[in-house]
Amino acid sequence: MKFNLLKTDNKTNARVGIISTEHGSINTPIFMPVGTQGTVKAVDQKKLKTHINAQIILGNTYHLFLRPGQEIIKQAGGLHQFINWDRPILTDSGGFQVYSLSSTRKLKEYGVEFRSHIDGRKLHFSPESVIDTQRMIGADIIMAFDECTPFPCEKNYAQNSMHLTHRWLDRCIKRFNETEGYYQYKQSLFPIVQGSVYNDLRKISAEYIANTQCCGNAIGGLSVGEPAELMYEITEQVCNILPSDKPRYLMGVGTPENILECISLGIDMFDCVMPTRNARNGMLFTKNGTINIKNKKWENDFTAIDDELTSDYSKAYLRHLFVAGEYLASQIASIHNLKFYMWLVSTARQKIIDGEFAKWKNDLVKSFKKRL
Repeated sequence: MKFNLLKTDNKTNARVGIISTEHGSINTPIFMPVGTQGTVKAVDQKKLKTHINAQIILGNTYHLFLRPGQEIIKQAGGLHQFINWDRPILTDSGGFQVYSLSSTRKLKEYGVEFRSHIDGRKLHFSPESVIDTQRMIGADIIMAFDECTPFPCEKNYAQNSMHLTHRWLDRCIKRFNETEGYYQYKQSLFPIVQGSVYNDLRKISAEYIANTQCCGNAIGGLSVGEPAELMYEITEQVCNILPSDKPRYLMGVGTPENILECISLGIDMFDCVMPTRNARNGMLFTKNGTINIKNKKWENDFTAIDDELTSDYSKAYLRHLFVAGEYLASQIASIHNLKFYMWLVSTARQKIIDGEFAKWKNDLVKSFKKRL
């Protein structure tokens, strides 16, 4: 994997770059649709290309480990072959999912014991096993195993957790360096900055991660309930420490406003379930604000969902599909929201190039606060 930084905005820290992988190039800043179990919910791979122009999608090691299992994916020739997707893929290590199983997990030095949310089987992840699993899955970019701390959390816990994440990272890097991929292309490993909302811990972690000299770096443990301003403060601090010649990935973020603000702080890569999850509940994002398409006010509105995006369907029709409980409603809404997110990051990229990002961002953020 290579990263070429092409331009930095003259008023903010927003950046434009290109990540090159053996499955294709990724223009940054970029949003990655979440395909947790080898599928972006309600959207097939063809539409991800033709309607949304997704340049990279995300899969999750925890869920793919449980179903269909790493051996099935290996027999298929890797996740790209299994799901018929020839563009880049990133896999999360499963650390966040293990965090979400806090009531049933046991955290130890060697790794984590947990029970499957599907059938209750006792399982374990270690830094080594997570690297091995991601080798079999075959994503272009794979993540180091970390512990994601909750918010709020005591500083002592956050500090111990951060050091555990660093020790796990050392083991991940060792395992990654002593193994080869199963398929005819190279994989890249990203470490993850942790430290909760404590500035001194984030500084320690960002410096530790930067010193590993990996191909790219991620920021984890945010967007877990902390106030947005605190997230921005931590993100800015960490971006000032992480090397500028490598991509920066802010995990699990977020709303359109979050994305624009964090682009301005120097983030290159984002993922979040919000566009598809909200779509399935009838919440649509537009440049003028959000729409609850189930509201009766849209019953006789035959205009397009968003003039900025090409849409084959009216608000009235989409509302009808939701009211009628038709599966097509989720598909149309999900495609719309993902198209909007792609429009957002691609337009941000162009505005950075044109030197117009700051004003455009500030004006658009005001619009996002409106409920239409």
